[in-house]
Amino acid sequence: MENQTAVAEFILLGFPSIQKVGFLVFVGVLMIYILTITGNIVIVAIVAYDPTLHKPMCFFLSNLSFLGIMYVSATIPKLLANLLTIKKSISLTGCKAQAFSHFFLGATEFFLLTAMAYDRYMAICHPLHYQTTMSSRVCIQLACGSWFGGLMTVLVQTILVFHLPFCGPNTINHFYCDVGPLLKLACTDTHPIEWVVFIVATVVVFSNSLLTVVSYIFIISTVMRIPSVSGRQKAFSTCISHLIVVVLLYGAIIFIYVRPTGHASLNMNKVVSLLNTLVTPLLNPFIYTLRNKEVKNSLKKGFTWNKIFQNHK
Repeated sequence: MENQTAVAEFILLGFPSIQKVGFLVFVGVLMIYILTITGNIVIVAIVAYDPTLHKPMCFFLSNLSFLGIMYVSATIPKLLANLLTIKKSISLTGCKAQAFSHFFLGATEFFLLTAMAYDRYMAICHPLHYQTTMSSRVCIQLACGSWFGGLMTVLVQTILVFHLPFCGPNTINHFYCDVGPLLKLACTDTHPIEWVVFIVATVVVFSNSLLTVVSYIFIISTVMRIPSVSGRQKAFSTCISHLIVVVLLYGAIIFIYVRPTGHASLNMNKVVSLLNTLVTPLLNPFIYTLRNKEVKNSLKKGFTWNKIFQNHK
C-alpha cells in the first residue's frame, strides 16, 4: 500500500459505441432531462398551490416527483458533460457522493411507493376510515419515514465505502458511479462490504415488494366483491397509475440484477439503467396526470406558472 498511488479521479466508460453520434445522444438526453425536470416541477407546484389536490395520494405524488428531480440530477448532468468531453472523468469525492445519492434516492423510491400502496389499500378496503386514518399528520409521517428509511439504508454502506482506499485501476464500466463497480476498484478486500450492500438491498427490495403485493391482494379481493362492473372499474382505476410505476421500477431492478453476468449483459444493464434513471422519472408525472382526473382538471382550469408567480407578488 505504501508504494501505490491513491486514485484522485475515476474514468466513467459510459457508452463507447456511441462516440460517433455523441452529440445527437447529448441533445436527446438533454431534451428528456429538461422534460423530466419540468414535468415533475409542474406536479409539485400544482399539488402545493391547488387546494383541491391537498389529498394523501397527491401529497405522495409530489414527494415522488421531487424525488424524481433529485434522482435524475444525481447522474444525468455528469452524463451530459461526459458526452461532450474526451476525458470522461469524475473526482473521487464526486464519485462517492454520486454513488451515495443514487443508492439513497433509489431506496427512498421503494419506501415511497410502498406508502402509496398503503394509501390505496386504505382508500379501497377501508373507505369509511380513510379520512381519519390517512390524516395530514399520518401522511407527513409516512413521507418522512420513507426518506428516513432511504437514508438509513445507505448510511452504513456509505461510511464503509467512503473509507475505502483506491489505488488503481480507475475505469468504471458505467455512465455513473454505481456502488457495485466502485467496490470492485478498491485496493482492499471488499467482500464484507459487498455482503452488507447485498443484504441491505435485498431486505429493502423484498420487504417493500412484499408489502406492496399484500396490499394489492387485499385491494383486488375487495374490488372483486363490488357487485357492479362500473364500480369495480372505478375503484381499480385509482390504482392503475401507481401499479404502472411499481411494475416499471421492479421490472428494471429484476432485469438488471436477476440475469447472468457477462460483457453483453453488462452493456444491456447500462442501457436499462439509463432508461430507469432517465425515462421512468419522465413518465411518472405523465402517467399520474393522464390517470388522475383531479390533476388534469387543475391543469385545464389554467393553473399555470403565471398564477403561481402572481401569488408571490
